[in-house]
Amino acid sequence: MKALVPALGRGGILLIREASPLDYLRFILALLYIPRPNIVYTLAAMKYSFSYTALTAAVAVTSVFAAPAVVKKRAACTSAVTLSGDSNPFADNTLYANSYYANEITAAIGNMTDATLIAQAQKVAEVGSFKWIDTISVIPTIDAMIKDVPCGEIIGLVIYDLPGRDCAAKASNGELAVGEIERYKTEYIDPIAAIIADNPNTAIALIIEPDSLPNLVTNIDLTTCQDSADGYEEGVAYALEQLNLPNVVMYVDAGHGGWLGWNDNLQPGAEGLAKVYKAAGSPSQVRGIATNIAGWNAWQMVPGEFENDADGQYNACQDEDRYVTIFGEALAAAGHPNHAIVDTGRNAVQGLRLEWGDWCNVDGAGFGVRPTSETGNELADAFVWGKPGGESDGTSDTTATRYDSFCGLADAFQPSPEAGAWHQAYFEMLLKNAVPQF
Repeated sequence: MKALVPALGRGGILLIREASPLDYLRFILALLYIPRPNIVYTLAAMKYSFSYTALTAAVAVTSVFAAPAVVKKRAACTSAVTLSGDSNPFADNTLYANSYYANEITAAIGNMTDATLIAQAQKVAEVGSFKWIDTISVIPTIDAMIKDVPCGEIIGLVIYDLPGRDCAAKASNGELAVGEIERYKTEYIDPIAAIIADNPNTAIALIIEPDSLPNLVTNIDLTTCQDSADGYEEGVAYALEQLNLPNVVMYVDAGHGGWLGWNDNLQPGAEGLAKVYKAAGSPSQVRGIATNIAGWNAWQMVPGEFENDADGQYNACQDEDRYVTIFGEALAAAGHPNHAIVDTGRNAVQGLRLEWGDWCNVDGAGFGVRPTSETGNELADAFVWGKPGGESDGTSDTTATRYDSFCGLADAFQPSPEAGAWHQAYFEMLLKNAVPQF
């Protein structure tokens, strides 16, 4: 008797080939006893097909069928979660692998043929990462995502829609114009706060407005940043105040060591963050800062990637470990919480950038250390994946409205799509260069 030979085809179709009529009968009878996930089973040697509900796409390869083991997902918390700015939320909670990123990876796998890369990509889909709320239209999608978080896990969300967003670059310009602070409050922050308040049983970590306050320290000479300054400070303060909920912990973006780590930027940077924190009423759920978000800096590297440059002597924060410690001291002196989370999502490979400030789709990068609270630095709460690897930093199309020259540099991967769009070739590169490998 011939054995059933299963093969998973495109679109999740399980093909059964080279089976005898008796095999087909046994196969159909077995399905009556083995519940399985919504997959279309096709009897390839015959002109029949049917749908059946199932739990997995696995089928035994002999005439004897056995039900696969079912991995039961942990349930959501049944009581309210209470977090505190005084303790590390990642010590007892693992970063949630959100469905949006997992779906992006599933779609990417459909465009891959290398079996090794496919297996690695499937593992990436299980890694926790932050979901960016970068437009008002994204807000309605986060409720279901928050409700899906199992107890013992914490969902990461990035608040990112200030008026005049990304004042020092073009690639990530936002939907709200300078001066539209009331829209930011009523159409963006307030609905997010309402959704979070409606889900008190879920632990939530928020990264607050990447690049905004650091730009007011180093790029305030630009007219665009001057115009955006008041809105940035008012907007971030409002976000901190309204999102100060018991099941939330917040980390305000603080750039990275190559940004605010310069000797002349440490104190102004810390005081700038502290000013906004105090304007918000010193919210109890602010834990500290987020560093290296969507960045490339190493956690520990001696000498640092640019430490031997002529101006290296003016920056003691040559890796993020040193930055968290040194800037943390400045934050404490300024009256701002100083614990940190650090993005290690794409920082596996060093020595790729021509200049420290090169930030767009760095060529040759790889997935870095997976999220963990084991950092070795008492001020660093966790390594996280803040930027979902595979989503572009910006387009390399020089004719595009949002083209930024950094995305056309020699150390930037080209061609690349618009910021936030899926970048298949870049994702596969991150897989190949991951350290540690998946």
